[in-house]
Amino acid sequence: MQSHSSSEPSFRDSVDIMFNRAVALLDMPPGLAEKIRVCNATYTVRFGVRLRGEIKTFTGYRAVHSEHVEPVKGGIRYSLGVNQDEVEALAALMTYKCALVDAPYGGSKGGLCIDPLAYDEHELEQITRRFAYELIKRDLIHPSQNVPAPDMGTGEREMAWIADQYQRMNTTDINARACVTGKPVIGGGIQGRTEATGRGVQYALREFFRHPEDIKAAGLSGGLDGKAIILQGLGNVGYHAAKFLSEEDGARITAVIERDGAVSNSEGLDIEALKAWIGENGGVKDFPGASYTTDGASILEAACDILIPAALEGVIHRENAGGVKARLIVEAANGPVTAGADLILREKGVVIIPDMYANAGGVTVSYFEWVKNLSHIRFGRMERRREESRNQLIVEELERLSLSSDTGWQLTPDFKMKYLKGATELELVRSGLDDTMRGAYNDMAEVWRSRSDVPDMRTAAYLVSVGKVAGAYTAKGL
Repeated sequence: MQSHSSSEPSFRDSVDIMFNRAVALLDMPPGLAEKIRVCNATYTVRFGVRLRGEIKTFTGYRAVHSEHVEPVKGGIRYSLGVNQDEVEALAALMTYKCALVDAPYGGSKGGLCIDPLAYDEHELEQITRRFAYELIKRDLIHPSQNVPAPDMGTGEREMAWIADQYQRMNTTDINARACVTGKPVIGGGIQGRTEATGRGVQYALREFFRHPEDIKAAGLSGGLDGKAIILQGLGNVGYHAAKFLSEEDGARITAVIERDGAVSNSEGLDIEALKAWIGENGGVKDFPGASYTTDGASILEAACDILIPAALEGVIHRENAGGVKARLIVEAANGPVTAGADLILREKGVVIIPDMYANAGGVTVSYFEWVKNLSHIRFGRMERRREESRNQLIVEELERLSLSSDTGWQLTPDFKMKYLKGATELELVRSGLDDTMRGAYNDMAEVWRSRSDVPDMRTAAYLVSVGKVAGAYTAKGL
């Protein structure tokens, strides 16, 4: 989404503005900030595919923002709105995001200018394989150089096609499956990857609500239970975030904004039912038990505790930021708040949990998948049963002690069942993601709280991430 007025910064400009605002607070060697800011390289590929009796030409991009560590990492999106500026801005965000959560990647991003709904599955496979071919032969898809993942308009199906195309072109590469993440589990993927970004949003909010001083800064109180949340976008990220927050944390999803409008219910929407309704009807209109409006954008300004934009960039801008009533915004999408809106919201006292942190669940679990592919063994396979055996010894000893005790105490069946069960791959992935999100939040929030010249969490996140990238470049001798 581009500018909303002549004075509104573009998405790429917004990223640069926020970057420059942060690096002004860092003591860096001359020229290093500019080296980090600029995109190292952007490749444009144009290729033809014979479809429906004619050759159709498609344009795709792969931007490599920073190679301070390799491989570089970043999704591939399918959208008619894909362009070079957008891809480069997203690649920059990936660099900062990976640094913030200590994923050992530089930033990259890819896109294909296409409407995926305009083609059937076989046609999409032909297009995807040819796009992958063009990138693979230039080493723009490679386990040790450039590792894509799903993004808007793509999913595990497309990643499976890309992985297979790479394997066909590199038949002796034992690490071929690590060329892309977000694959189906049966095709080398990892449990929990599909839900990862939405789960990361949940973990980000949980960590925020563990800190009373941060809750107070947002003008909120208590915990997540009962909080009113407005969600923009019920795609993969928004759906999983809403599902987990409502089912596991007691939050109320009071409104959902989609392409055809918005539905709302102050008591909370049934996210599973709404997702099924959209699948059957193509939109939210006429969803039972909810009010409907065609002007979905107006709901961004409705009363709520937390606003979660989880779709496109630039949905909160200078023209509507002043009307936003949420006290806390969680950027589940990439760049949903423009630099101009960011300033307005900051002056209003709205706390923003920035995209480079809130959206980092996907790349974190992609990192776990990549490690799994390189190690050629699933997590938990070597130690799970050993863990259960050791736990069994402890339980048996406790039961023996309880029988010989005069106090009458005994283990509860629920405790015994839970304690004896070794961790599955999904549980280990969720544990690793939770640990990552907690650590990154505290790195970011500590800078926010401790420095009077750092006005918000976004600036703090840039300071942490850019500082790490700068350290990597300095260590290399730059």
